[in-house]
Amino acid sequence: MSKKFIYTVIGTIILIGGIIGYNYYQKIFGKTITKDSVLFVYSTDSLVDIKDKIAAYSKSPSTFLLIAAKKNFSKPKSGRYLLKEGMSNNELVNMLRSGNQTALRVSFNNQDTLEKFAGRIAEQLEIDSISILNSFTDARFLSENKLTTKSVLQICIPNSYQIYWNVSANGLRDKLLSEYHRFWNTSRLEKAKILKMSKEEVIALASIVQKETAKNSERPIVAGLYLNRLKDGWPLQADPTVIYSIREIKGQDYAVKRVLTADLEIDSPYNTYKNIGLPPTLISMPDISSIDAVLNADNHNYMYMCASVEKLGFHAFAKTLTQHNNNAAKYHIWLNKQGVNR
Repeated sequence: MSKKFIYTVIGTIILIGGIIGYNYYQKIFGKTITKDSVLFVYSTDSLVDIKDKIAAYSKSPSTFLLIAAKKNFSKPKSGRYLLKEGMSNNELVNMLRSGNQTALRVSFNNQDTLEKFAGRIAEQLEIDSISILNSFTDARFLSENKLTTKSVLQICIPNSYQIYWNVSANGLRDKLLSEYHRFWNTSRLEKAKILKMSKEEVIALASIVQKETAKNSERPIVAGLYLNRLKDGWPLQADPTVIYSIREIKGQDYAVKRVLTADLEIDSPYNTYKNIGLPPTLISMPDISSIDAVLNADNHNYMYMCASVEKLGFHAFAKTLTQHNNNAAKYHIWLNKQGVNR
């Protein structure tokens, strides 16, 4: 056998080995992910589930399973993972093994009820709304924080928060409670003290202001009016509290476009036509602008208000009952022309 033949065989073996080694290296360390993507891994997902999920943006999703087996990796950690273009299967396996996920920005605006809040959050995170409700209404949690099933909504300050997608219901609850305490900084607490109001009372009034007007510019005026009534011992006579009382009876989705005289007689501690002072708890989730409107309310002499017919969406404010009755008459005429009976 000639040396030339032997060298040829050896060279061929080395070449084949090199090709196999290169291909193997590429499977492990080569660029596999074809575009920046977000991978959501549920707690119930298997490696096969993940392989199927990455199929749309991976050059070789099946190789992912091979690499996982080689690295004795079988159970991925749930989470929201950011995959970068050019990432290798080896990097992907390491990321899923370590649970090196990226938090997302969870947002919610003012929600009327805890149920609606839970539904809004469940749309953004892995946890379901039932788990959220059970956590927020846990008897021990409520007792430790001096809350009730109705007042617990106050710890949810509408904002955006950095939260991990796979956070537990209790983790979410505790995060929002911590943010609630952070929200009530020294400045806000001092302003509440000047008003001789507790945090809970400020939020209860803010929830009425929130429902009374959608105009941020009006909220300090409305807050000042209600504070004037509280100071003088007048009933607030706030229609939003009557609507809340109606929905306590007829259901949260019951539509009320007009408060009727008979509604003012509803026997409820939340009906501020029949009860002097603030309602027992907030009636909805106020946003930050409404809370700060109470803490920084305008100083004026208004005691009455009515929806304006000249400037829709705003209110006509009055210092005397005579002025208010004129404004109210205009509004009732406008309502009748619009055919609004309920």
